[in-house]
Amino acid sequence: MPSLATESTRRAALRWLSELRVAGVPRVRVLLTNHPRYADLTPAQYAEGFAWLRRTGMVTAAGQPVVEVSDGELWEDVTADEVPRVLWNQAAEDAKRAVGAAGEQALLRVLRQGGVPHVRHVAAESDAYGYDIEAAGSVPERAHIEVKATTDPTRLVVHLTRHEYEVMAADADWCLAAVLVDSDGNAASVATVDRGWLHSTVPTDQERNGRWESVRLTVPVCALTPGLATETWVLLPDGLLPSASVWALPGVTSGSCLSWRASRPAPCCGY
Repeated sequence: MPSLATESTRRAALRWLSELRVAGVPRVRVLLTNHPRYADLTPAQYAEGFAWLRRTGMVTAAGQPVVEVSDGELWEDVTADEVPRVLWNQAAEDAKRAVGAAGEQALLRVLRQGGVPHVRHVAAESDAYGYDIEAAGSVPERAHIEVKATTDPTRLVVHLTRHEYEVMAADADWCLAAVLVDSDGNAASVATVDRGWLHSTVPTDQERNGRWESVRLTVPVCALTPGLATETWVLLPDGLLPSASVWALPGVTSGSCLSWRASRPAPCCGY
């Protein structure tokens, strides 16, 4: 039987379990060791918390949680046989992947139906591009679109990989499209996430022997602009915005998913 965990180990373990519900091990490790909210524990304590979860069988070898706990609960004496294994299942993981795929397909349909001349789904070919869709209208009109899809209209949480970020930093045509997927698999809303906000928000590597590989970002409304555009090209004409308010964006009239409003993010972002 594994030895009893200290209070700090249990606290670290609880944070791991909470965040592993929505993100993988590398992303959670970056969050716990870099975000000020979690700075009361050291990286070594977080490492021990995760190791304890593995020793007790509360996460799988792949880092998936298999236990359900209440927020704020601390365990005094818990073994793997004494907790319900109800949190993670393959169906839930498949559902998350399906939302991402549906978002890409929905945006492809919107672009093609909107008359964008050249649209290519590069993510179906390789993950090496650092974006999901290529679109082009003419030589100066090009977009390399990274799609982040969700079914949650109340808040926007995206996961950005290091590769995607580095492609963005080197490619002026790169843009991040947030797609709200409705129950029919269509794009109910599309917004562009501000590149400047992304630059200001990703973690900073602390030393040459360590680097972040992925990050989970909660996008504020001030970093969103309804519609889809690069810094130089508006992909579809103005006046085609959804009528419902999502992610705290103001509602507007009309029935399509894409447009672009020439507005900069509000000062609340502070970058």
